[in-house]
Amino acid sequence: MRPAPLRQYPVPAATQQPTLTTQSVRYLTNNEAAEFLRLSPRTLEKQRVIGGGPRFRKFGRRVMYAFADLEAWADARSFEMTSDPQYAEQHAVRRPGSR
Repeated sequence: MRPAPLRQYPVPAATQQPTLTTQSVRYLTNNEAAEFLRLSPRTLEKQRVIGGGPRFRKFGRRVMYAFADLEAWADARSFEMTSDPQYAEQHAVRRPGSR
């Protein structure tokens, strides 16, 4: 004898799984982030210590970078030309002993 088919009962709204947005957060490892930015993984490690790198997250011992944070960090470093005042300010040559 065959079992009776199961009835589909409506699921209460409180127990439904939240739907993912069209842009779910994507995380990259240190090596993946470095590859995306075309940097050395060591460069990202160093920037985590001294500052100036992209925002990162720690999940236990694992360091992860949100894809959107990497793009925002890269966009903040875009310039129109080398005579752009912000570019000159960031890339001023600092010689030892000068301030």
